[in-house]
Amino acid sequence: MSVLPEDPLEAFYFEHEEQEICGKLVTPITDGFQEDYPTVVDRFFTRYYYFKGDVPYQVLYHSNRICLICLAPDHPALSQGISSVNFDIGNVDRSQNVVKGKGKKGGMILQAESTLVLITTESGETYKVPSCIRGKLVEVNTALVEEPKLLEQLPEGAGYFAILLPKIENCDAIKASLLTQEQYEERLKIKKEGAVIVKTENSNDFPEILKKELDT
Repeated sequence: MSVLPEDPLEAFYFEHEEQEICGKLVTPITDGFQEDYPTVVDRFFTRYYYFKGDVPYQVLYHSNRICLICLAPDHPALSQGISSVNFDIGNVDRSQNVVKGKGKKGGMILQAESTLVLITTESGETYKVPSCIRGKLVEVNTALVEEPKLLEQLPEGAGYFAILLPKIENCDAIKASLLTQEQYEERLKIKKEGAVIVKTENSNDFPEILKKELDT
């Protein structure tokens, strides 16, 4: 019969000891534990989405304007497996971006369609990840170059490609150009429904948005 090895951390596990303050028992700290406690993204960011063709990307928008550019949960590369991440996009290496001071001077100015990084999957497909918004490049996540699999392993937001900072005067227009969480889910729903609908001879029977999905 095998014997389980001793747990080296056992001595550090929490054990509640009764304590009384002002005649009242102190409740264990574990009583306040919440399994469904909101994540960092839930608490501090608003989720937006950008589509390049049919491929989705996620923009996590913080109240202080910084934006994290990530793969959307339904990006096909995540199911194919990530093999490499490269910030050298050919004509420029985004990892060489340098900013200085509180004003983040010197950062590259990117447009929404600007290529931010290249990712290659285990199936050999390469995706040009767009910047998704117009803004100044503040930081790139070079850890992904050394460990591409982090994109598949890290929790939402932690596997960001870059941090961009839009101008204050552009923020409203940027938000309006992106899809909200609800719009993103609706688009995915329509896409899935469109994939199983048999196209009839009279395509005018379908709503306009479904016709676009069917004709692709």
